[in-house]
Amino acid sequence: MRVIGWLLLGLLAIFAAYCLLLAVSALLVSTKKEYRHDSPFYRWLLDSSIRLAVPILRIHVDVRGLEQLPQDTPVFFVGNHRSNFDPILTWYVLRKYRIGYLSKAENFRIPLYGRIIRRCGCTAIDRENPRNAVVTIRAAADRLQAAEGSVGAYPEGTRNKAAVGLLPFHNGLFKTAKWAHTPIAVLALDGTEMIAKNYPLRSTRVTLSVAGVLTAEEVDAMSTAEIGAKVRALLEAALPDARSQTFEGAGI
Repeated sequence: MRVIGWLLLGLLAIFAAYCLLLAVSALLVSTKKEYRHDSPFYRWLLDSSIRLAVPILRIHVDVRGLEQLPQDTPVFFVGNHRSNFDPILTWYVLRKYRIGYLSKAENFRIPLYGRIIRRCGCTAIDRENPRNAVVTIRAAADRLQAAEGSVGAYPEGTRNKAAVGLLPFHNGLFKTAKWAHTPIAVLALDGTEMIAKNYPLRSTRVTLSVAGVLTAEEVDAMSTAEIGAKVRALLEAALPDARSQTFEGAGI
């Protein structure tokens, strides 16, 4: 019993040291500075945190269709958005693609996490000011063109709290891929809205499927509205409830 006690104490000490490392590292990140390049150290911090959190939160992820993804080029990842866990689990499954997200400004004010994602290629997008949003989209396209990593975004622009159907798309986001001449991978996530409801009493099974991939040539040949329609069709085909509620497209 004493050995078990010492082991538990050692694990607790390691966890406390790791939490201290997270806190100190986060405080070293300026909230007033735009970081245009990834930090391998901060990406490791975020990767390791997510890899610890997934089993603790009792999440099981079924992954389908990864063989469709390009292997030798950055990718613009888009998908449906039902939960705050969507980008976390996408990051978890697709670590090797070094995704940096276009995200709402509020996410960068989350304690610790909001600072760390600033150093991992994530950028706040101004949803109220189209001119500022275009500047952010251009920066994301530059990231793709420079092969610094992939980019992720949610065309719905916010979480679909109804957890059925698809909200209106902000088709301007697809300029990211057009300007970078980059393929678009469409990801369908199902079940993430149940994680917070189930924990801690029950585990949650989530499905992440690659609904389809638009090649760079296809992206170049299509308008952003056409891309939005294609992405919506792929998601509707991949998600069992997506056809039950659809909306007209939105602006940027």
